[in-house]
Amino acid sequence: RKEAVAMLLKYQKSDFVEIFRAMDGHPTTIRLLDPPRHEFMPHDEEELQQLADAMDTPLEELLRISEAIREANPMLGHRGCRLGILFPYLTEMQAQAIFEAAVEVAKEGKTVMPEVMVPLVTSKNELRHQKAIIDNTAKAAFERSGMTLPYKVGTMIELPRAALRAKEIAELAEFFSFGTNDLTQSTFGISRDDSGHFVPAYISGVEYPGEGQEKIQILDNNPFDVLDQDGVGELMEIARDRGKQSNPNLKTGICGEHGGEGRSVNFCHRIGLDYVSCSPYRVPVARLAAAQAAIEELGGGAEVAYQGPSVGYIPGKTVVS
Repeated sequence: RKEAVAMLLKYQKSDFVEIFRAMDGHPTTIRLLDPPRHEFMPHDEEELQQLADAMDTPLEELLRISEAIREANPMLGHRGCRLGILFPYLTEMQAQAIFEAAVEVAKEGKTVMPEVMVPLVTSKNELRHQKAIIDNTAKAAFERSGMTLPYKVGTMIELPRAALRAKEIAELAEFFSFGTNDLTQSTFGISRDDSGHFVPAYISGVEYPGEGQEKIQILDNNPFDVLDQDGVGELMEIARDRGKQSNPNLKTGICGEHGGEGRSVNFCHRIGLDYVSCSPYRVPVARLAAAQAAIEELGGGAEVAYQGPSVGYIPGKTVVS
């Protein structure tokens, strides 16, 4: 395993070199490996056979591996920082690629500002474990290169426990990025992939068994499209407040599709988040939504945030996942 992971180093480093060159002078947030392991395997036997042929490995061996890493609920399983904790060489390889790339680009005369983001943290000790690997790897890379660069380590807040324990997590984190896709899933207890079976009916309304009305609407909007301000939003506010108790300079923002939805951007502005991030093609509309929110705050009459096509906004920043 370690040898296979080590082979990925040059590819990771090459990607980060190009990213840092493009982001000269801007903070660049890099999320460490997050998806569950099964997502890296082919999903049917035909594709597995092609991989087996390419690797000169028996198909039966790949089928055994595929079955061994299969999980009943992978989105709540062995993913995120849990991978880096059980397989620390994964985090070490990624951190080595980040810092060696940062040094290489900095020696070209460019300004490199790496921010390493640890996903799916639920406790301070999880972040402590991963941060130790990141810091040790950064120190070794800087010693080899003869130069030192500033960097930050932060975490995603994408589970309710992380939001509630934000005060202690912020003792180690320099920034929080609210992963609103997973935070919505874990707060509602709704699988995003399976929500289509019933959420549309919740929004359009279902037959009401009581008196006085024919239908009852369970949800106003799909919570995966429009941020749930009452539940998920309250957890974000709790985490923001508790995190800043430990670290007044804590930078906060969101990372997810909500970062490109007008009403969600407006909410993020109202609660004082520093940035939102999402897919690049969503940036223009999110900028408009952010501008409208600022005008509304100043009393300029923009009463409703833009609700059109979703787009995200990152002021002077990019997020790499």
